Amino acid sequence: MSRKMLYRHAIREGLDEELARDENVVIMGEEVAQYNGAYKVTEGLWEKWGCRRIVDTPISEAGFIGMGVGASMLGVRPVMELMFWSFHSVAFDQLVNNAACVRYMSGGLINVPIVMRGPANGGTNVGATHSHVPEGLFAAFPGLKVCAPATPSDAKGLIKAAIRDNDPVYVMENTLLYGTEGEVPDPEDGDHVVPLGKADLKREGTDISLIAHGRSVLHALEAAKTLESEHEISAEVLDLRSIRPLDQDAILETVRKTNRVVLVDESKGFGGVSAMVSHIIQDQAFDYLDAPIKRVTTIDAPAIYSPHIENEQLPNPKRIVERVLSIA
Repeated sequence: MSRKMLYRHAIREGLDEELARDENVVIMGEEVAQYNGAYKVTEGLWEKWGCRRIVDTPISEAGFIGMGVGASMLGVRPVMELMFWSFHSVAFDQLVNNAACVRYMSGGLINVPIVMRGPANGGTNVGATHSHVPEGLFAAFPGLKVCAPATPSDAKGLIKAAIRDNDPVYVMENTLLYGTEGEVPDPEDGDHVVPLGKADLKREGTDISLIAHGRSVLHALEAAKTLESEHEISAEVLDLRSIRPLDQDAILETVRKTNRVVLVDESKGFGGVSAMVSHIIQDQAFDYLDAPIKRVTTIDAPAIYSPHIENEQLPNPKRIVERVLSIA
């Protein structure tokens, strides 16, 4: 059985279940307690669990993330909320130099079971300094795990997997997804955990593969409907879900099936997640390709403040359809 839930409520349910399952789980961040979170993801948790489990922090990412990293080294399992992932830059030392390296440098004696979560996206017209999409950046550092859920069900399942993991896991959410609705398994039917490193085939097809993650998955699904109804092209949609570890087997399987691929990625085109996926396909499935690998990414400029222009700067269904038709 399942029921419809909003994306933000699915994350909250996952957090609530993990708070109940493990007394070492705590939530920390700016306004996560009495204010219920900047995006209302933690609404009601402070009233239920109290100020020892749901902790408001000063507006100092370097300070509270450093505190969380230290606490995780001592056995706490902190879930840290960033109001925007764009604020990672003021805590880069803690996020990358500390969290990512401690387990390796201690010879495996010290784990860092910390979760960093919050919105990482453009499209909300809040300017360049609040619109970064850094999953490719953090995935480049060994020791870190990164995921980007596209649906409420995956958002709940991945946050639960992230909390239970003994490595730092950085969960990239999307502000524009918080109000979207989808089916989520009922807790009475069992523990819903989505494993890190496992992609999900959101739509089967035969003619071309659209590989995406995060909100770009929804754009890919919409584009797939247009391609089928208007151009008689059957598009398969693969949701990566997890950026690192990356499900290379699923990527290669869909490409070997359809022989054509368009990668959809809200990161900038230079580098980025889709650049790595493109390399994997070229390196391991080149002989299966009947056309060049194509990408739809965010146009290479700081996030544009104008709503109409930013909508065109980001991947969208129209741009995906045009890219598919260029190699169909």
